[in-house]
Amino acid sequence: MERKFINVILLGFGFMFVFTAFQTMGNIEKTILDSIKQDDPSFTGDGYTSLAIIYATLAICNWMAPSVITITGPRGAMLIGAVTYLFFIVTFLFPRTWLLYLASVMIGAGAAAIWTGQGNYLTLNSDGETISRNSGVFWAMLQCSLFFGNLFVFIKFQGKSHIDLHTRNVVFGVLTGVCALGIVFLMLLRPARRNIDDVKNEMTMKEEGPMEAFRGAIRLFCTGDMMLLSAAFIYTGVELSFFSGVYSPSIGFTLAMGENAKQLVGLSGVFIGLGEVLGGALFGILGSKTTRWGRDPIVIMGYLIHMTSFFLIFINLPNLAPFGDTTDTSYITPSPYLAMLCSFLLGFGDACYNTQIYSILGGKYADNSTSAFALFKFTQSLAAAACFFYSSRAPLSVQLGVLAVLGTAGTAAFCRVEWAARSVARAAARAALAPLAPGEKPASRDVEDALHYD
Repeated sequence: MERKFINVILLGFGFMFVFTAFQTMGNIEKTILDSIKQDDPSFTGDGYTSLAIIYATLAICNWMAPSVITITGPRGAMLIGAVTYLFFIVTFLFPRTWLLYLASVMIGAGAAAIWTGQGNYLTLNSDGETISRNSGVFWAMLQCSLFFGNLFVFIKFQGKSHIDLHTRNVVFGVLTGVCALGIVFLMLLRPARRNIDDVKNEMTMKEEGPMEAFRGAIRLFCTGDMMLLSAAFIYTGVELSFFSGVYSPSIGFTLAMGENAKQLVGLSGVFIGLGEVLGGALFGILGSKTTRWGRDPIVIMGYLIHMTSFFLIFINLPNLAPFGDTTDTSYITPSPYLAMLCSFLLGFGDACYNTQIYSILGGKYADNSTSAFALFKFTQSLAAAACFFYSSRAPLSVQLGVLAVLGTAGTAAFCRVEWAARSVARAAARAALAPLAPGEKPASRDVEDALHYD
C-alpha cells in the first residue's frame, strides 16, 4: 500500500473517532439538554443555539484558516482543532450555560482549522487519478462515526423517556475517550511525499505569508465558478444542519411514534450513518469509473434521493415536531420504519453531494486547495448556522420547503460548473490533437483533463 494512501487511511481513522464523539453529540444535544433542564432549572442552554454558535464561529474563522495553515501546516492545524472537540465533549460533564456557549465558540474556531487542514492534507496525498477514490474512502470512514456513536446511544437510551444523570455521564465519558483516541491517530499522520509542484506551491505559500493567503482566499471566492459552487455549498450546509440536529430530535419529539420515541433518536443517526458510509464506499470503490462520466450524475442522483426523502418526512412527521414533545400527527400515522428509511436516504444523498464536492475542489483547485476548502467550509457553515437559528422558530413544512428550493438551485449550479469544465477540456483536447504549427507545443495538461472526462 502506497504511503499517500496510508496517510488517507490514518486521516480517516482520526476523523472517524473524533467525529464519533462530536456528531453523536450533535445528534442528541437537543434531547440531552432538554433532560438537563428538567433536572436543573438553573441551566438554560439550548441545543439549537449551541449548534448555531458553532457553525457561525466556524464560518467566520474559515477566513483566517488559510493564514493559520501557512504557520502550522495541515497536520498542526488538525491537531489544534481536534483538541477543541475534546474540550467541547468534556464540558457536558459539568453542565453550565456559560460553559456550553464558550465551548461552542471554541469548537467553531477549532473546526475551521481541522477541516481546512483536512482538505489541504487530503489534496497533498492525492492526484488527478486518486482524488475521487481518496475522497470517497475518507468520507466513508468519517461517516462510520454516525453509525458507531448513535448505535451506542440507541442502546443506552433504550426504554428511557427521560435521560437521567447517570446515563448522560456514561455517554459523555465514553465519547470523551473516543475523541481522545482520534487525536492519537491524527498524531500518527506523516508528511506527504511531495512532487515538484507540491514543493513549489508550499514555498509560494510561505513566501506569501498569512495576509497574502487571506487575500488569495478572497480573490478565489470572487471567481465565477466558486460563486456558482457556493450555491451547492449552501445547500449542503442547510441539509447538514437539518439531518444532524433537527430531524432525529424531531422523531424523538413525535410521541405518536410510541413509547420508544426517544430511543429512535439514536437509531435515526445509525441509519443516517449507514447511508453516508454506503455512499462514500460506493463512490470511493468506483471513483475511477464514475469520474469518467463526470460528477454531475452522482449529484443529480443525490438531489432526487433528497427530494424523495423530504416528501416522505413531510407526510410522516407533524409540523411542530422540531419544537418539542407533541402528540400531533401529519398526513399519515407516524411510522418509525418510514422515519428510518428517510434517515438512510438523507445520509446517502448527503454522501452523493459531499464526495463530489471534495472531488471537484481537490481536482479543479489542486494548486490552491487550502483556500478552496476554507471557502467551502465558510459557505457551508454559514448556511448551517442560519438553519439552526431558524430551526427553533420555523415549522417542519417551512424547513423542508427551504431545503427543496436550495437543493434545486445548488444542484443546477454544480452541474453548470461541471458541464462548463467538461466543455473546455474537450475543446482543448481537440485543439491539442490538431496539426501543430512549427515550434508549437501540445497542451498536455488540457489533453489530460479532457481524457479525465472522456
